[in-house]
Amino acid sequence: MEYRRFGDTFVVRMDRGEEILSSLSELCRKEEIRLAQVDALGAIDHAVVSVYDVPTRQFFRKEFNEPMEISNLCGTVSRKDGEVYLHLHVTVCDRDLVAHGGHANELRVSATCEMVVRVLNGEVGRELDEQIGLNIFRFS
Repeated sequence: MEYRRFGDTFVVRMDRGEEILSSLSELCRKEEIRLAQVDALGAIDHAVVSVYDVPTRQFFRKEFNEPMEISNLCGTVSRKDGEVYLHLHVTVCDRDLVAHGGHANELRVSATCEMVVRVLNGEVGRELDEQIGLNIFRFS
């Protein structure tokens, strides 16, 4: 991973073999990013994507191991219990140009990933909402 900072924004390049979420977490720890907006695109060869079902309080996961394009990766960086907390959603398309999307759990770069991380001034935490079973924004 290489990156440059331009004001409140990091422009990031991730290379073949890098796992996108762990690389982003590393950037956030190293640069002490506490709150940010994330946008990216690129090419991957492995993905784990999930969808949350509120009534059952379960994530339904699907793994992909094939060449795919990230047509959109977006989300937020915040903190939970002082640690980096990523909430990212991804849309990928396969060779047949069929799109798959959901919560990004794992994404491995096959060619490159171009990412923009816009740092926001402040901090928003996370707390478990017992009713829905998810860690939601905590504004305190």
